[in-house]
Amino acid sequence: MARRMLIAGNWKMNGLRQSLGFFEEIRTLVEPGYAVDVLVAPPATLVQAAAQASNGIFIAGQDCHVAESGAHTGDISAAMLKDAGATHVIVGHSERRSDHGERSETVRQKAEAAQSAGLVPIICVGEQEEDRRAGRHTDVVGEQLDASNPGNGDFIIAYEPVWAIGTGLTASVRDIAAMHEFIRGRVAGGASRQILYGGSVKPDNAAEILDLDDVDGALVGGASLKASDFAAIISAAS
Repeated sequence: MARRMLIAGNWKMNGLRQSLGFFEEIRTLVEPGYAVDVLVAPPATLVQAAAQASNGIFIAGQDCHVAESGAHTGDISAAMLKDAGATHVIVGHSERRSDHGERSETVRQKAEAAQSAGLVPIICVGEQEEDRRAGRHTDVVGEQLDASNPGNGDFIIAYEPVWAIGTGLTASVRDIAAMHEFIRGRVAGGASRQILYGGSVKPDNAAEILDLDDVDGALVGGASLKASDFAAIISAAS
């Protein structure tokens, strides 16, 4: 079965209600009937409004709690995201792993909670610069893959070399291809599993990255905040 391309935008801690005009801009910039799935992960405050304005664009949460409900002040459950109109949720993003000390076991529990709520988890894995320099990158990513994914069911993997996020640096095409091939051979259901690349994807490098055999789309950060840039990346995947 052919794997469909997915271009996902992660707005991180950006976006107010006025940002919802983005969805109308995308509709005017992207050719109707494009053969690419598009997803946006706005902040939790905008998930419901974004779902109502999205018109065919999938909406994702940026994180979820492992529990369905309970005394967890400030957290949001997968069931709540689903109720607000989300279809996916990002788990294990490098900024959650580093800023909040999330371990792969917790990421797996979040992925399982997402599946139970009817969401598709986008599970992020990736190495630090010191891991790459020491030649430990496949060991690190392999360990994260094994411990973070629920093993079966519907889920997506996003490979994000941590040193290439928000730095303006991008892994070489050769490095991206090698890691995606490694991930496909390691993860359950690899032949049909969507594997996204995330690491400073921009309009000027998207086509080269998305043309790689084992790259099934992109997890876009900063470039997803500007409709014209995000539309150019979508077009590069078409």
